[in-house]
Amino acid sequence: MMLLDFILPVIGSLILIICVMVSVAFLTLFERKILGYIQIRKGPNKLGINGILQPFSDAIKLFSKEMIYPNISNYLIYYFCPVFSLFLILFLWISFPLLIKLFSFNLGILFFLSCTSISVYSIMIAGWSSNSKYSLLGGLRAVAQTISYEVSLALIFISLIILVFSFSFIDFYLKQINLWLIFLTIPLSYVWLISSLAETNRTPFDFTEGESELVSGFNVEYASGGFALIFLAEYASILFMSMLFSVMFLGSNLFNLFFYMKLSFIAFFFIWVRGTMPRFRYDKLMYLAWKSYLPFSLCYLILFISFKMILFILILWMI
Repeated sequence: MMLLDFILPVIGSLILIICVMVSVAFLTLFERKILGYIQIRKGPNKLGINGILQPFSDAIKLFSKEMIYPNISNYLIYYFCPVFSLFLILFLWISFPLLIKLFSFNLGILFFLSCTSISVYSIMIAGWSSNSKYSLLGGLRAVAQTISYEVSLALIFISLIILVFSFSFIDFYLKQINLWLIFLTIPLSYVWLISSLAETNRTPFDFTEGESELVSGFNVEYASGGFALIFLAEYASILFMSMLFSVMFLGSNLFNLFFYMKLSFIAFFFIWVRGTMPRFRYDKLMYLAWKSYLPFSLCYLILFISFKMILFILILWMI
């Protein structure tokens, strides 16, 4: 029995990770198709039916290319950073709120915040170990950007925790069966969505990969497998943030097809923003984080704490 209790979560986690990797493959195809139509062109349409096999062709091409590395780079760290980056994101997916509970994640929110805090180091160290001034600048930008927006993300999370009164993602599902939280917290959901763009280094906040200034940012020295792993980690994090938005604000019945439609729409929003928005100026990005979103999130947090305290006092008075 104990062996079965160990094997079943491992098999379940492997199936979940394989599903995530296949989803990432088709998200890249979806993005290229959407960007193609935004720019009035077709996108991938040669390989398979309407280019459906294009992601697998790209994967084979990238992983079969020669792995080159700069002579003056810190080789071991340079080599393992993309692996560490992808591992962290896939590790994060284990907190996916399945009702069968592969793992007991009663503190799933704290687990998410811990993993996202660590993930910035993989970008920073990847930029530093390449020993290139462009990649180092990209890494430094990533640190400043991620730390800035993590503060507002954490405050929004605390506001929702006060509403739901739990650290578990499954409780978010149970509390939203009758009413979605987005109806109570529309401005907060907007701030969360924009902060998610900054957290995943996506347009218009893709300063770590600013081609016009930094050639290709922190991954400028990476090719073949290393680049593919960084690419996979980025898209897995986009899918995770889309899933998280759906769980937190739009209800999260994972056995309903409608949940996956909502997740797909949020992922589409990420791509849509990339196709339509120009890149922000870096000082504007920091101004937005520290002078707009931080005070706004704090005000909402104080508001929710006040409501809870008033409710608690009323209940005590009625008793």
